[in-house]
Amino acid sequence: MIPQLVTYRQRRRDGRWLRLYVPVLPVVLLLSPLLLVAVLAGVVACLVFRISPVGALRGAGRLLWALPGARFEIEQGGIAVLVSIR
Repeated sequence: MIPQLVTYRQRRRDGRWLRLYVPVLPVVLLLSPLLLVAVLAGVVACLVFRISPVGALRGAGRLLWALPGARFEIEQGGIAVLVSIR
């Protein structure tokens, strides 16, 4: 299943939380022209470094399908960042 929503939480130095909810599908639709350029650049990079473009695309797809349920937490000093993918 493709991720549907990315939740970004950041604790500021004063202790308050900043929350952002980012729906994935509208962002992908807005950035689709850049996505096409990125895919073409990836294919060129695969050919330059002699990597199978099909294998690289398969690996990227498997990574994308494994993302739902992932949580990334970073805390340093008084600042904390939590990214949750659903």
